[in-house]
Amino acid sequence: MSDALTYLIKTRPETVSHYFAFLKETGKHLDPKTRNLISVITKVHSQTDRGFRQYLGRALREGCSPMEVLDALLMAFPALGLAKIIWAVDIILDMNIPGFDPDVITQKAPPAGEWRDLMAAKDAPDGEVLRVEHAGRGLFIYRDKKTYQVYDSHCPHQSTDITQLAVKGVTLTCPKHQWQFDAKSGDCIKKGNTGLTRIESKVVKGRLLAFW
Repeated sequence: MSDALTYLIKTRPETVSHYFAFLKETGKHLDPKTRNLISVITKVHSQTDRGFRQYLGRALREGCSPMEVLDALLMAFPALGLAKIIWAVDIILDMNIPGFDPDVITQKAPPAGEWRDLMAAKDAPDGEVLRVEHAGRGLFIYRDKKTYQVYDSHCPHQSTDITQLAVKGVTLTCPKHQWQFDAKSGDCIKKGNTGLTRIESKVVKGRLLAFW
Protein backbone atom coordinates (compact mmCIF):
# COMPACT_ATOMS: atom_id res chain seq x y z
CA MET A 1 0.00 0.00 0.00
CA SER A 2 1.38 3.42 -0.92
CA ASP A 3 2.16 6.10 1.67
CA ALA A 4 -0.42 8.38 0.03
CA LEU A 5 -3.19 5.80 0.35
CA THR A 6 -2.25 5.09 3.96
CA TYR A 7 -2.44 8.84 4.60
CA LEU A 8 -5.93 9.09 3.08
CA ILE A 9 -7.16 6.13 5.13
CA LYS A 10 -6.02 7.86 8.32
CA THR A 11 -7.28 11.33 7.44
CA ARG A 12 -10.48 10.56 5.48
CA PRO A 13 -11.61 7.06 6.54
CA GLU A 14 -15.30 7.89 5.98
CA THR A 15 -14.56 8.57 2.30
CA VAL A 16 -11.91 5.99 1.45
CA SER A 17 -13.89 3.20 3.15
CA HIS A 18 -16.47 3.43 0.34
CA TYR A 19 -13.72 2.71 -2.17
CA PHE A 20 -12.66 -0.45 -0.34
CA ALA A 21 -16.29 -1.52 0.04
CA PHE A 22 -16.64 -1.15 -3.72
CA LEU A 23 -13.56 -3.30 -4.30
CA LYS A 24 -14.92 -5.97 -1.96
CA GLU A 25 -18.16 -6.19 -3.92
CA THR A 26 -16.55 -6.31 -7.35
CA GLY A 27 -15.78 -9.76 -8.58
CA LYS A 28 -17.75 -11.57 -5.89
CA HIS A 29 -19.44 -13.70 -8.57
CA LEU A 30 -16.09 -14.75 -10.06
CA ASP A 31 -14.18 -17.82 -8.96
CA PRO A 32 -10.93 -17.01 -7.06
CA LYS A 33 -8.68 -18.06 -9.96
CA THR A 34 -10.37 -15.71 -12.45
CA ARG A 35 -10.56 -12.85 -9.94
CA ASN A 36 -6.84 -13.05 -9.18
CA LEU A 37 -5.93 -13.44 -12.84
CA ILE A 38 -7.78 -10.21 -13.62
CA SER A 39 -5.89 -8.55 -10.77
CA VAL A 40 -2.64 -9.75 -12.35
CA ILE A 41 -3.52 -7.90 -15.56
CA THR A 42 -4.44 -4.70 -13.69
CA LYS A 43 -1.06 -4.76 -11.92
CA VAL A 44 0.71 -5.17 -15.25
CA HIS A 45 -1.26 -2.24 -16.66
CA SER A 46 -0.20 -0.03 -13.75
CA GLN A 47 3.27 -1.66 -13.66
CA THR A 48 3.10 -2.27 -9.93
CA ASP A 49 5.95 -4.69 -9.24
CA ARG A 50 5.01 -5.83 -5.74
CA GLY A 51 1.31 -6.10 -6.58
CA PHE A 52 2.05 -8.12 -9.71
CA ARG A 53 4.16 -10.61 -7.75
CA GLN A 54 1.50 -10.87 -5.05
CA TYR A 55 -1.45 -11.52 -7.35
CA LEU A 56 0.51 -13.81 -9.64
CA GLY A 57 1.25 -15.98 -6.62
CA ARG A 58 -2.41 -15.95 -5.61
CA ALA A 59 -3.59 -16.89 -9.11
CA LEU A 60 -1.16 -19.81 -9.24
CA ARG A 61 -2.25 -21.03 -5.80
CA GLU A 62 -5.89 -20.92 -6.89
CA GLY A 63 -5.11 -23.31 -9.74
CA CYS A 64 -4.18 -20.98 -12.59
CA SER A 65 -1.57 -22.62 -14.82
CA PRO A 66 1.50 -20.77 -16.14
CA MET A 67 0.14 -21.13 -19.68
CA GLU A 68 -3.12 -19.46 -18.60
CA VAL A 69 -1.10 -16.56 -17.18
CA LEU A 70 0.72 -16.12 -20.47
CA ASP A 71 -2.56 -16.40 -22.41
CA ALA A 72 -4.10 -13.68 -20.24
CA LEU A 73 -1.12 -11.38 -20.81
CA LEU A 74 -1.20 -11.91 -24.56
CA MET A 75 -5.01 -11.55 -24.76
CA ALA A 76 -4.64 -8.18 -22.99
CA PHE A 77 -2.13 -7.01 -25.61
CA PRO A 78 -4.46 -4.32 -27.07
CA ALA A 79 -4.68 -2.67 -23.64
CA LEU A 80 -1.22 -3.43 -22.30
CA GLY A 81 1.03 -3.17 -25.33
CA LEU A 82 4.21 -5.16 -25.86
CA ALA A 83 6.40 -3.14 -23.48
CA LYS A 84 4.24 -3.91 -20.42
CA ILE A 85 3.96 -7.59 -21.34
CA ILE A 86 7.76 -7.78 -21.59
CA TRP A 87 7.94 -5.99 -18.21
CA ALA A 88 5.71 -8.68 -16.69
CA VAL A 89 7.62 -11.58 -18.23
CA ASP A 90 10.90 -10.12 -16.94
CA ILE A 91 9.45 -10.23 -13.41
CA ILE A 92 8.21 -13.81 -13.92
CA LEU A 93 11.69 -14.86 -15.00
CA ASP A 94 13.21 -13.04 -12.01
CA MET A 95 10.85 -14.95 -9.67
CA ASN A 96 12.26 -18.23 -11.05
CA ILE A 97 8.94 -20.09 -10.76
CA PRO A 98 9.54 -23.71 -11.85
CA GLY A 99 6.25 -24.01 -13.72
CA PHE A 100 7.29 -21.27 -16.17
CA ASP A 101 10.41 -23.14 -17.29
CA PRO A 102 10.19 -23.43 -21.13
CA ASP A 103 10.79 -27.19 -21.02
CA VAL A 104 7.93 -27.62 -18.54
CA ILE A 105 5.36 -25.17 -19.88
CA THR A 106 5.45 -26.58 -23.42
CA GLN A 107 4.79 -30.14 -22.33
CA LYS A 108 1.53 -31.70 -23.45
CA ALA A 109 -1.27 -30.98 -21.00
CA PRO A 110 -2.34 -33.93 -18.82
CA PRO A 111 -5.69 -35.60 -19.53
CA ALA A 112 -8.83 -34.16 -17.96
CA GLY A 113 -9.20 -35.04 -14.30
CA GLU A 114 -11.97 -36.52 -12.23
CA TRP A 115 -13.45 -36.17 -8.75
CA ARG A 116 -11.83 -38.66 -6.37
CA ASP A 117 -13.15 -39.79 -2.99
CA LEU A 118 -10.36 -39.21 -0.48
CA MET A 119 -11.92 -39.96 2.88
CA ALA A 120 -14.74 -39.23 5.30
CA ALA A 121 -14.58 -35.48 5.90
CA LYS A 122 -14.94 -35.93 9.67
CA ASP A 123 -11.79 -38.08 9.77
CA ALA A 124 -9.61 -35.08 8.93
CA PRO A 125 -8.58 -33.62 12.32
CA ASP A 126 -9.70 -30.03 12.82
CA GLY A 127 -6.84 -27.52 12.92
CA GLU A 128 -4.21 -30.08 11.94
CA VAL A 129 -2.36 -31.20 8.82
CA LEU A 130 -2.91 -34.71 7.55
CA ARG A 131 -0.95 -36.42 4.79
CA VAL A 132 -2.67 -39.11 2.73
CA GLU A 133 -1.91 -41.16 -0.36
CA HIS A 134 -4.58 -41.60 -3.01
CA ALA A 135 -4.32 -43.09 -6.50
CA GLY A 136 -0.54 -42.91 -6.27
CA ARG A 137 -0.50 -39.24 -5.30
CA GLY A 138 0.62 -37.72 -2.01
CA LEU A 139 -1.67 -35.06 -0.56
CA PHE A 140 -1.78 -32.75 2.43
CA ILE A 141 -5.17 -31.92 3.92
CA TYR A 142 -5.73 -28.99 6.27
CA ARG A 143 -9.13 -28.59 7.92
CA ASP A 144 -10.46 -25.47 9.61
CA LYS A 145 -13.89 -26.46 10.95
CA LYS A 146 -15.95 -26.92 7.76
CA THR A 147 -13.29 -25.58 5.39
CA TYR A 148 -10.80 -27.94 3.77
CA GLN A 149 -7.59 -27.22 1.86
CA VAL A 150 -5.96 -29.96 -0.22
CA TYR A 151 -2.43 -29.64 -1.58
CA ASP A 152 -0.08 -31.77 -3.63
CA SER A 153 2.63 -33.11 -1.32
CA HIS A 154 5.47 -32.21 -3.68
CA CYS A 155 7.55 -29.08 -3.14
CA PRO A 156 7.15 -26.70 -6.13
CA HIS A 157 10.90 -26.08 -6.18
CA GLN A 158 12.32 -29.42 -7.36
CA SER A 159 9.26 -31.65 -6.85
CA THR A 160 10.64 -33.24 -3.68
CA ASP A 161 7.96 -35.26 -1.91
CA ILE A 162 7.25 -33.83 1.56
CA THR A 163 6.41 -36.46 4.18
CA GLN A 164 4.29 -36.29 7.34
CA LEU A 165 7.53 -36.17 9.33
CA ALA A 166 8.19 -32.75 7.80
CA VAL A 167 5.03 -31.31 9.38
CA LYS A 168 5.27 -29.22 12.56
CA GLY A 169 1.99 -27.68 13.58
CA VAL A 170 0.67 -26.08 10.38
CA THR A 171 4.15 -25.60 8.87
CA LEU A 172 5.48 -27.95 6.19
CA THR A 173 9.22 -28.01 5.51
CA CYS A 174 10.74 -29.52 2.39
CA PRO A 175 13.62 -31.78 3.49
CA LYS A 176 15.79 -30.94 0.47
CA HIS A 177 16.22 -27.15 0.54
CA GLN A 178 14.11 -26.22 3.60
CA TRP A 179 11.41 -24.30 1.79
CA GLN A 180 8.61 -23.82 4.31
CA PHE A 181 4.87 -23.60 3.69
CA ASP A 182 1.84 -22.51 5.71
CA ALA A 183 -0.82 -25.23 5.41
CA LYS A 184 -3.59 -22.72 6.16
CA SER A 185 -2.95 -20.78 2.95
CA GLY A 186 -0.46 -22.87 0.98
CA ASP A 187 1.90 -19.87 0.92
CA CYS A 188 5.66 -20.32 0.92
CA ILE A 189 6.82 -18.56 4.10
CA LYS A 190 10.57 -19.23 4.04
CA LYS A 191 13.35 -19.67 1.47
CA GLY A 192 11.24 -19.81 -1.73
CA ASN A 193 8.65 -17.75 -3.57
CA THR A 194 6.14 -20.34 -4.83
CA GLY A 195 3.32 -21.83 -2.80
CA LEU A 196 2.08 -25.40 -2.67
CA THR A 197 -0.08 -26.62 -5.54
CA ARG A 198 -3.67 -26.41 -4.37
CA ILE A 199 -6.07 -29.11 -5.54
CA GLU A 200 -9.75 -28.36 -5.98
CA SER A 201 -11.83 -30.05 -3.31
CA LYS A 202 -15.35 -30.23 -1.92
CA VAL A 203 -17.40 -32.13 0.64
CA VAL A 204 -20.33 -34.16 -0.67
CA LYS A 205 -22.52 -36.23 1.67
CA GLY A 206 -19.84 -36.29 4.30
CA ARG A 207 -17.05 -37.34 1.94
CA LEU A 208 -14.04 -35.19 1.04
CA LEU A 209 -13.48 -35.20 -2.72
CA ALA A 210 -10.55 -33.84 -4.72
CA PHE A 211 -10.26 -33.17 -8.44
CA TRP A 212 -7.27 -34.01 -10.62
